[in-house]
Amino acid sequence: MKLANILALTAAPFALFAANPALADDHADHSTAAAATGNGPALWKVADEDTTIYLFGTVHVLPKGLEWYDATIDKALTGSDTIVTEIPMDAGSDAQMQEMTMKLGMLPAGTTLRSVLNAEQTAAYTEAMGKIGIPVEAFDPLKPWMAGLTFTVLPLMQQGYSPETGVEKVLLSKVPGKQTGALETIEFQLGIFNGMDQEAQIKFMLEAAAGMGEAAPVLDRMVAEWVKGDADSLAAVMNEGMTDPAVAEALLYSRNANWAEWIDARLDQPGSVFIAVGAGHLAGARSVQDYLAQKGITVSRVK
Repeated sequence: MKLANILALTAAPFALFAANPALADDHADHSTAAAATGNGPALWKVADEDTTIYLFGTVHVLPKGLEWYDATIDKALTGSDTIVTEIPMDAGSDAQMQEMTMKLGMLPAGTTLRSVLNAEQTAAYTEAMGKIGIPVEAFDPLKPWMAGLTFTVLPLMQQGYSPETGVEKVLLSKVPGKQTGALETIEFQLGIFNGMDQEAQIKFMLEAAAGMGEAAPVLDRMVAEWVKGDADSLAAVMNEGMTDPAVAEALLYSRNANWAEWIDARLDQPGSVFIAVGAGHLAGARSVQDYLAQKGITVSRVK
């Protein structure tokens, strides 16, 4: 699975970089303003007699200047009692993100990243560090999966993508003080990567290193389909990288099923909820909508 596709399915890596100014600092600004075309990003709704739940697909990082927020989204968001994201994204969550990163993303004392690599792997790692202009020893404390995330996310930031202009950050800024919730914990999302064995982590890191130049173009394509509201085309781009069924199950399908369970249970409580999750979860086969349909829950598209 391409790294850009993987990262489009989890909020934690991008929130992690937003929580760490040293990593999230833009090295260059290649972004350009663009207006939403077509009907704009897709929005769905699930409702019964006393509950309304909106489903809005997000992109966790966006170029500066991209215009997508419109009156329909605003009405749904401001009219909801609660906004729910994948992981907690309130002001207090940054400190928790930093703490969890230190807990899960660092190698044990006395072990360095380069010490777990063979000569060929070290050469590939060293070349990648040179491409992003970082001293080779800078990642020595990191587990391979953490270095792999950095090899993907940092080049995106260097191309003008930023978590600070990502959809969740924008949505939350529109409704300060509104009640918030989360479908998952930071620890759970980071644990998806941390749960890989060391060999798999190294493979993940080296694939990220080799594909650093592909991340921005793939994400560009995803954003183009997202901003048009073309869920089918977005799913097609996502599926190009779905080469490992186990990874797809862990990162996408099992989580979609869990979230459908959450929505089903939430319908038993009155009120209105605006759920904002990665757009890949709301597109294609075995999407959240598909799992809801299996439960006999009707999902209607608002826009």
